[in-house]
Amino acid sequence: MSGLLTTAVGSLPKPGYLAKARTAFASGRIDGAELDKLTRQATAECIRMQEDVGLDVLVHGEMERGDMVAYFAELLTESMAISGLVRSYGNRYYRKPIITDELHWQGPMTIDMWRYAQGLTDKPVKAMLTGPYTMVDWSFDEHYGSRREAILAMAKVVRREAEELVKAGAKFVQVDEPAASTRPEEMELVSEALGIVTQGLDARTITHICYGDFASVFHHIANLPVDQLDLEMANSGYNLLNLIQEHNSEFQKELAMGVVDVHNHVLETREQVKAGIRKGLEVLPPERLFIDPDCGLKTRTWDEAEAKLRVIVEATREVKRELEID
Repeated sequence: MSGLLTTAVGSLPKPGYLAKARTAFASGRIDGAELDKLTRQATAECIRMQEDVGLDVLVHGEMERGDMVAYFAELLTESMAISGLVRSYGNRYYRKPIITDELHWQGPMTIDMWRYAQGLTDKPVKAMLTGPYTMVDWSFDEHYGSRREAILAMAKVVRREAEELVKAGAKFVQVDEPAASTRPEEMELVSEALGIVTQGLDARTITHICYGDFASVFHHIANLPVDQLDLEMANSGYNLLNLIQEHNSEFQKELAMGVVDVHNHVLETREQVKAGIRKGLEVLPPERLFIDPDCGLKTRTWDEAEAKLRVIVEATREVKRELEID
């Protein structure tokens, strides 16, 4: 594959009919077979949209998932449960997963949907997993009593799922760790757990870490045991590129850099996106740069998500032509 490949981070907006179906299923008005049919319909639409805009590496859109942690917790029924309503802030409430027993892999959780999505396209589809640190950090622990013990136990579960994805044919395995930026003092633990998931895995490994103050822990981030880091850039004015440039000799990974802001309804212009790509090329060679949004696009409307992905592809293609990059 050539340089400056385009991709998406992970989630895409759920079509209205699927959002209604998920509510209907939760209230018992439709059965699991009907929900699965509509989930696959939405997944197929995600694949077609990404092919239409011209992305190089696709995502399945996570149509079957609500919360990125609760989705897996609800499948680990022998080890985890879901709490009653917990207040997060203001009048917002959610149900938080609970670790209730020794964590162990109970069987495939993502293989079927990944295989379905990959079967719809000749382009590679990334396999998406929530990382062990985030899984535990966003859950109550009523079994281990030790964060490290719980996180490393969860890492073995995620590792087994990653192995099954590779056996199924996945060439890209992404392990999302949005919680990693919240406790800088635990970055060594993040790295240790991530290493359990990725070490020796026969696939290109990626981790996506959301917004945070990376300056104090950049050494740890630069050395996380993955092939590629996926980081937001557009929302923070591409300041992370300065950190990478300062540690250029240490940073030897691929970088997937966000060039559109997923928290903004405004569509970036091609010139704005091209300017961001050029900033990245001042720091890293094209063969080590992937171009994508800052984060998942599930909070945008379908039209907004499609437009943001399309401007990424169009701007990247123009830069490649200008610089004669294959």
